[in-house]
Amino acid sequence: MEILNYAFMQRALLAAVLVGITAPAIGIYLVQRRQALMGDGIGHVAMTGVGLGFLLSWSPVWMATLVSVLGAVLMELIRWYGRTRGDIALAMLFYGGMAGGVMFINLSPGGSNANLTSYLFGSLSTVSESDVTAICLLAAFVVLVTLGLRRQLFAVSQDEEFARVTGLPVRALNLLTAVTAAVTVTVAMRVVGLLLVSALMVVPVAAAQQLSRSFAATFAIAVAIGVAVTLGGTVTSYYQDVPPGATIVLLTIAAFMLLTALATPLARRRAKAAGRPAGDPAECVLAESPEQAVPAGRRP
Repeated sequence: MEILNYAFMQRALLAAVLVGITAPAIGIYLVQRRQALMGDGIGHVAMTGVGLGFLLSWSPVWMATLVSVLGAVLMELIRWYGRTRGDIALAMLFYGGMAGGVMFINLSPGGSNANLTSYLFGSLSTVSESDVTAICLLAAFVVLVTLGLRRQLFAVSQDEEFARVTGLPVRALNLLTAVTAAVTVTVAMRVVGLLLVSALMVVPVAAAQQLSRSFAATFAIAVAIGVAVTLGGTVTSYYQDVPPGATIVLLTIAAFMLLTALATPLARRRAKAAGRPAGDPAECVLAESPEQAVPAGRRP
């Protein structure tokens, strides 16, 4: 294929595959925890890391990883202790992170709006070899956490109180989930962009939920959707000269709409056969097996 003859496209395709795997892998836990927009907030904070990377002449990817991890930990602390003022503190953190990134990039030598745009919305031609190395290492961490600790993370995502009673370190697992989400944001920013990465963490999971109530099946389907749309969006952006991040997100939304259209008649038939009203498949909470699925409003 012609597209594989170019080194920059080889790097972009590899990065796209890794993004397609990691974003839904951590996104499934965020959806379960009702924290679907966490990735968006971390993306704002990561902009400060990108700006510091340019200002200090250090790798923007690694600096963004450091800053976004610190931001994710701070978000969890605010969630635990913030109470009524927590939303205001989070808003200041998010918007301050974006403003800091813009300021640092403009103060850096040779800083420009072009550099900022490539990190906000993704860019194929700017994925360097050092970026690919960083993305591979960070993606390996995300996969190890989301698969190696899937039972513990699932238990905490379903019911924190029950998980605490069973002896699980709930706060440590919550922190690990936040840190893993932060790492995923920096993995995806070179392909999808910081402002659009949250969609890739959430929408493939929502699409997979249309077909399955089982956690394992939903996980696999979501990752498959993620890989398909990131590869499809990357290839489309090369041939049609369109923004990769926007293309990937639009393909993801299209996949969700298609699967919803296909799943709705099936859900109605199943509901009719079970003698209960048909509900929206997305209203259900994932379970480890299909028999354990319960409606969201009836969670213990």
